[in-house]
Amino acid sequence: MSYSLMIHGGAGALEDLKYEASESAFRQSIIAILEQGRQRLERGNSALDVVEYCASLLEDDRLYNAGCGSVLNAEGKVEMDAALMDGRNLQAGAVACLRNIKNPISLARRVLEHGEHVLLMGDGALEFAKFCQIETYPDDYFITEARIKQLAEAQVAGRMTLDHERIKPAQKLGTIGAVARDIHGNLAAATSTGGLVNKRWGRVGDTPIVGAGVFADNETCAVSATGYGEQFLRTVLAKTISDFVQFRGMDAAAATQAGIDYLVAKVNGEGGVIAIDHTGRCAAAQSTSGLIRGWIELGGEAHCKLG
Repeated sequence: MSYSLMIHGGAGALEDLKYEASESAFRQSIIAILEQGRQRLERGNSALDVVEYCASLLEDDRLYNAGCGSVLNAEGKVEMDAALMDGRNLQAGAVACLRNIKNPISLARRVLEHGEHVLLMGDGALEFAKFCQIETYPDDYFITEARIKQLAEAQVAGRMTLDHERIKPAQKLGTIGAVARDIHGNLAAATSTGGLVNKRWGRVGDTPIVGAGVFADNETCAVSATGYGEQFLRTVLAKTISDFVQFRGMDAAAATQAGIDYLVAKVNGEGGVIAIDHTGRCAAAQSTSGLIRGWIELGGEAHCKLG
């Protein structure tokens, strides 16, 4: 049985890419991470291991709104959310409102493995991180000059903004994610984010919520979402896409498009999704002009698309 892998670096206005980095920089990042994920899948690593690994690489890259380079909340601080899910048994782990954790997705994995809970947040999550000896970094590791400027512009405008919404040039695209099907046919999904620019302290979006920003079930598909989290929460979008596969017999391409159509019809939602179905087919759909994603379908070539 062959493997498939898909990752994303956020949805947003494609024309804004040039203000943050060159298209080639994004392509090089996406392809490099895909190829590192491929090596692990070819060695027989589990889908869950690979989505955690790829998500951690995306968190470490300042091009994206997750981990290092996360957007700032209204108090000028980084608060990160992450989750991952195992399609074999529907086990999931999630964390929210994190500070100082280098790789939130790794802490989410520990929550999954510990098994008692699905979601930990704030101080409780940080105490659990100490117990697990998860790597921590000081605030200045996460905060970049571009994010400081971005917050100032948002506050002058007097509003909370999507991380990809341009007030002035130099807005970064955001939330990262990974979905995979391993050589044993198992599916997994992971999503991680810094959230919205100028968000209220303690705000939690769709990323750490099973069924909204992340979902995986071996019988259907693995999904990772990116966009305006409140809209994905209201539509339970990741699970909705899974239901399209299960109850309407759709493949990944049809289900992701149907999901985005539903998102737009119900709440005029902004964002995108990536998915791999139980046959290993990769697909993406979006309501924004841009969605940074890359994929390897059924062991084939690595591809990257920004539009």
